[in-house]
Amino acid sequence: MKHATHEPVRVVVEDDYGAVSRLGADVIQNELERDPGALLCAASGGSPLGAYRELARRCADTPERFSQLRVIKLDEWGPLAADDPASCEFYVRKEVIEPLRVTEDRYFTLAGDAADPAAECQRYASVLDAVGPIDICVLGLGVNGHLGLNEPGPVLHDRAHVATLATDSQGHGMLANVRVQPSYGLTLGMGDMLRSRFILLLVNGEKKREALRRLLTREITTTFPASLLWLHSNTQIICDREAYPR
Repeated sequence: MKHATHEPVRVVVEDDYGAVSRLGADVIQNELERDPGALLCAASGGSPLGAYRELARRCADTPERFSQLRVIKLDEWGPLAADDPASCEFYVRKEVIEPLRVTEDRYFTLAGDAADPAAECQRYASVLDAVGPIDICVLGLGVNGHLGLNEPGPVLHDRAHVATLATDSQGHGMLANVRVQPSYGLTLGMGDMLRSRFILLLVNGEKKREALRRLLTREITTTFPASLLWLHSNTQIICDREAYPR
């Protein structure tokens, strides 16, 4: 295992995805031991999946460790319904809420098929005001540098908002067998994430190497949203050797 330390962003390079997932689960569990009622922001996608499944295995053995955990969903494809297997809602419930036994009163979500997406985002911002800020923000790295569905552009949004999807996002692996092709996204904003007490970015695979290389240059620009993590005081990146720039 290779460690590369940067401040305020700390980078750990593991041998493979399994090791990334185990360490990611360790980090999340350590944060929960410090604050059992922490609010965890759950991203969907392939990068955090292994960590969630490792946490699920641990929860099966010691469910009391997760009995106070609160979860807020990071983003959603619009206008996908909650029961669409391609939706973030379907993923988060299957991989996080159900296996970690998070009760409905401890889970906060937004609807991808809301009749008024902008109003739904305003409602979600109010929800986060009431239950937040986020304690543990689990993120994956988009190939174009997006975090959640905060896409590259001349400006970025502070709070929850309706996002225009970039071409890279429209080709996301979650959407391979989608019933209805998403035409927009609903997502927490960059400010919501940067106000988190702790950010955990999980990165794996050769396909993410260029994005991680760009992130590690420390050049901050709205055209690469992940670069704003350098403005956060408590961020850890865990990646595998395939993703780490050579």
